[in-house]
Amino acid sequence: MQLPLTMYQEWHQLLFAHWPVPPEMLRPHIPAALRLETFDGVAWIGVVPFHMRNIHLHGGIPLIGAHAFAELNVRTYVRHGDHAGVWFFSLDAASRLAVWGARRFFHLPYFYADMHTHREGETVVYRSQRRDARGHPARFVATYAPSGAPFQATPGTLEHFLTERYCLFAADNHGRLYRGDIRHTPWPLQPATATISENSMWLPEWQRPTQAPLLHYAEQLHVEILPLVRIS
Repeated sequence: MQLPLTMYQEWHQLLFAHWPVPPEMLRPHIPAALRLETFDGVAWIGVVPFHMRNIHLHGGIPLIGAHAFAELNVRTYVRHGDHAGVWFFSLDAASRLAVWGARRFFHLPYFYADMHTHREGETVVYRSQRRDARGHPARFVATYAPSGAPFQATPGTLEHFLTERYCLFAADNHGRLYRGDIRHTPWPLQPATATISENSMWLPEWQRPTQAPLLHYAEQLHVEILPLVRIS
């Protein structure tokens, strides 16, 4: 079942932490109908913690019990035809209702987690512990903060490749593929610093990163998520 309504969200205090990886590490985990995208021959995994607020449907209808919560996703970048978008390996959320709804109506691999986030000055303190038996044990603990002035990514740059994506892809239990278009203004990116003290969000079979991630911060973004469209 799909939700035939546009959803509105605000994303706050978001960190993009990206690591370069060999494309062959990700390819087995992506539907064959999608093309894994690379930048200069390198694939990228993003771990993205943030806080979601003011979630509502068209007409201002709030989602009672799921209008605000912390979320943490693990993603890479794919293409289907002319559409360059995001493929999610996992999405952890601190709302059981949001997890149920996202799995039911958006076919996304959401997992319930205990999540705690607060701010100390400019620094965001973020902790997540997965509590959902449908996924592998996963924990993320970090502090992060902006470290420079906001900017918009220039087309053709790595920053633009990693962030300016205007659709997501999902697959249901029968292997049918969907695209959900996303509308928002360009990301107000900032350079960032982060201390990631625990990160077991990657799939167990993936080789763990040995280098520091590429970091970007965004304070706030207003987003529209359109109804899913079946594409295969």
